[in-house]
Amino acid sequence: MTIKFPSYSLALFILLLAAVFFPLETMAQSIPELQDFNQTRISYNEKGMMILGGWAVGNMIWGGIAAGQTSGQTKAFHQMNLYWNSVNLVIAGFGYWQATKDSPSTDFWATMDVQQNMEKILLFNAALDIAYIAGGMYLKERGLRIDKEKFVGFGKSIILQGAFLLTFDAVMYTFHHSHAKELPQIVNQISLGPTGFNLTIPLGSKK
Repeated sequence: MTIKFPSYSLALFILLLAAVFFPLETMAQSIPELQDFNQTRISYNEKGMMILGGWAVGNMIWGGIAAGQTSGQTKAFHQMNLYWNSVNLVIAGFGYWQATKDSPSTDFWATMDVQQNMEKILLFNAALDIAYIAGGMYLKERGLRIDKEKFVGFGKSIILQGAFLLTFDAVMYTFHHSHAKELPQIVNQISLGPTGFNLTIPLGSKK
């Protein structure tokens, strides 16, 4: 049976509706083409963590050297860059390790779950980045009002780091979200197992 849907979202809705009436183990579906799809997602994450790690190392070296050669708000700026990116380096290292341990699944539902979670995490991180920038701006203005150079320097650093992370997360989200649009072309025919039923869903062709 062939059912035509006007959009990918409606097709996904029908599949999710089917999940209500069939056990998950019945609907478990291995699609070999998803291995390459998931490998690309893993590759994006590995490269992203390398970029984040490179930024962290560069800022730590720059901050460590410059903090010892400057004073006042400039010294505080470089100190915060050093502190902030020591955390970034740990996050990048752990994230890269996780990506290398990830295996490209061929399961449809597992792929959908991981893809959606990845996009949600990046959007949540972007919201945090905006909060960092706002916090840095407040700290900077607070330092100017009470004439505390350390606060001004810290604030400028947090604004810079937040802006970088916002750009980083936005680019990562764009890559992952664009990559997810390949799913309708990959998953255009789903067999729900010998105890279930077969459903063919044309999801459109590439333009």
